[in-house]
Amino acid sequence: MANVHALSRAGGRMPLAPIRQTGGWKLAYADFLTALCALFLVLWLVHGATPEQKESVAEQFGAPGLASAQGFEPLSLTPVQSDVAALADTLRNSALLAEPAGHVAISEIENGVRIDLLDPDLAPLFEKGAASLNARGEDLIGLTAVALSMVDVPFSIEGHTDSDPINRVNYSNWDLSADRANAARRALLAHGIAPSRVRSVAGLADTRPLDANSTNLPQNRRLSIVVHID
Repeated sequence: MANVHALSRAGGRMPLAPIRQTGGWKLAYADFLTALCALFLVLWLVHGATPEQKESVAEQFGAPGLASAQGFEPLSLTPVQSDVAALADTLRNSALLAEPAGHVAISEIENGVRIDLLDPDLAPLFEKGAASLNARGEDLIGLTAVALSMVDVPFSIEGHTDSDPINRVNYSNWDLSADRANAARRALLAHGIAPSRVRSVAGLADTRPLDANSTNLPQNRRLSIVVHID
């Protein structure tokens, strides 16, 4: 109080407190909303533009055209078919799929395609217990060779049997399935398939039946060609 009276007697005035600016944030917020609206407007306009229009706008700002940018390809929104699906489509377009239903099955698997040459009762590829392809089997292997010639990738051959035992000394379904797989290999090579494309040949006996509850069905006596893409 003494200081206040002293200032009063001296004719001085007390300094006024600074006035707070309380409306500045409103301007900043308004600027933010304006910029946000402008961004949404630009995104909406770009979304409806064609690739040619987008390229023209980019060139107006000095950017190189999308088609002329070195090493750059325009983004495609079309789904790209996988290598496995493309391989399966190629094989399905061969004469192999013209066979009667149930004789040939083509399925996509991880890193490849499986071709199952089935052995229905009415058109067996092998006579029961025999390792050599019969006339029907030779015809089907010939069509398989034509299908394989449409692609340039390696493949494996699997031989399968039913679960009926082989009545031969020191000879089992393991031996029979391996012999059938090798018979198929020799037939494919005779039809012009390069030996270097054969990755493996295996006899699987009756370990992979088509129906686990009916392992003795004739359909289990089959050949499988596994076409690899890796």
